[in-house]
Amino acid sequence: MTAAMELIAAVLVTIGAAITLIGALGLLRLHSFYERVHAPTLGTTLGTTWIVFSSMIYFGAQGTHFVLDGFLIIALLTATTPVTLIIVVRAAVLRDRYENKEGIS
Repeated sequence: MTAAMELIAAVLVTIGAAITLIGALGLLRLHSFYERVHAPTLGTTLGTTWIVFSSMIYFGAQGTHFVLDGFLIIALLTATTPVTLIIVVRAAVLRDRYENKEGIS
């Protein structure tokens, strides 16, 4: 394995970790539930995608791991995380409508 591949993998892991951290900070910083739910979803999807790309490059360069399963991880994560977000937000909207909270139409 070359030093260039290790450097690329390290940079991609760092980018993924930074995006995930930004999503976590958004969860802490934002105030309402509807604002909070968006940041971690983006952080999870984008951060994990970069980390999986890094894993694919690192283990692909070593030749010790089948790297195509990374695409399956990315596809499933990209499909399921936003769907989960939509379901949770719809449940919150229904709850807020049931409790007659202001600002919910």
